[in-house]
Amino acid sequence: MRRARWIFGPLGGVVVAGAVNATGTWELADASVAEFLARRRGDFERLMDGIRSVCRFDDAAMGIADEMGWFGEYEVDAAHLALYSGYLAATPEFLDRLDQPPAVRRMCRMAADLQLTEFLGALIGVAVQAEAEADAEPGTEAGRGAARIVDVLAIACDLAGPTGGTAPAQVLRMWRVAQLPGILDPRSPTPASLKGGFRAYDEALETLLLGGA
Repeated sequence: MRRARWIFGPLGGVVVAGAVNATGTWELADASVAEFLARRRGDFERLMDGIRSVCRFDDAAMGIADEMGWFGEYEVDAAHLALYSGYLAATPEFLDRLDQPPAVRRMCRMAADLQLTEFLGALIGVAVQAEAEADAEPGTEAGRGAARIVDVLAIACDLAGPTGGTAPAQVLRMWRVAQLPGILDPRSPTPASLKGGFRAYDEALETLLLGGA
């Protein structure tokens, strides 16, 4: 169940950013996660089906999404965006205007970038570990797995901002510089066998999203 939380936590941030961006006003009072997801029901269902496939989640793991409460109706406030944007604007001089549209829009951009990067990292990490637990050499299914991840990531990017503010190729590059070096560092606690899986997924995703070498 912990792995499901790795996935659905950042996805919650992606959805919040998308719901606020979809208002076009960046007024928090205009944002409704439930209404946003109702309008994008088909996309969200395809996203969840893709997550189930990539992560090899059973019904219990998928049920964590409902338990976390990020995909139903709740009041979206500046504190949510401050958290999801890594407290980009949550400094003393900004605290009195965190709910103003210019600050909200800026936090949405940062939240989309940060949470999509975390989401991709979680997808890759869970996929690599699932392969290892299935007694497969980590990375041997990277070609097929990466294609599924690209499909999932594309939907998530579109939910975050349909204007294309953050594209899957950009998310891959952000993940590569923000997370992958720490995973592959010789001092990293990540087992050597899993490191090979991360390298394989990185290479396969690069081919699909950046055109390879």
